[in-house]
Amino acid sequence: MTGFVRAASAEWVKIRSVRSTAVTLGLFALVALGLGWVVARGFSAGGPESDPLLPVFFGLLTAQLVLVTFAVSVAGAEFSTGTIRASLAAVPSRGRFFAAKMTAVGVTVAVAALVVEAAVFGVVSVILGDAAAPLSAWWTIEALLGGWIHLTLLSVFTAALAVMLRSTVLSLSILLPVLFLSGQGLGNLEALRPVVQYFPDQVGMVIMRMTVPGDPQFGRDYGAWTGIGILVLWTAAALVGGWLAMRRRDA
Repeated sequence: MTGFVRAASAEWVKIRSVRSTAVTLGLFALVALGLGWVVARGFSAGGPESDPLLPVFFGLLTAQLVLVTFAVSVAGAEFSTGTIRASLAAVPSRGRFFAAKMTAVGVTVAVAALVVEAAVFGVVSVILGDAAAPLSAWWTIEALLGGWIHLTLLSVFTAALAVMLRSTVLSLSILLPVLFLSGQGLGNLEALRPVVQYFPDQVGMVIMRMTVPGDPQFGRDYGAWTGIGILVLWTAAALVGGWLAMRRRDA
């Protein structure tokens, strides 16, 4: 077993052994399923918002705030508690430690997001019946795949940011009210939209089909797969920043 695999396994044990993991991921599932059910019950086929995937992604986009909280908590908790010193004593290579932690966060979120997204899609499909999005259609598969990639990359991005800031509270105080809540309103201001539309939360709106193509107010200047590319760049930049912070700062 290589050093990286051992380090990643140790990070997975940390995630699995903490009670808050089950609570947070359970809340993510509850919020996504609950909102998906509520929106699907009020869905009107043929109306102005007749995209049958709308109920699925509305729940997931709201529940992503819970995933962000989970990812930031996993990455930032050791800095807040001081246990980072013990972790680095066990894994002296800071680059390996950082890569193992990001991998553990990414894999955990990827599995949870895949299961929950499939469950929400199933619930919404049962409620909508004949009006549901057909799983056999490529556009449905493409949208679900994009949503899953978005949730996974977004969580890794926020986890890396937490390592850069070395604080769970500071990271969440920036991410939740500014990046993910205020961004929705800022993204629709004409003066700010050319820049804000490329923020991670706005990219998620495009990927998850919550914007109307060509809409003068809510539309964006790129499509879903371009949005994924933008999110990859955000995530890569955060990973580089987190790696540099781990290597250059004292524990």
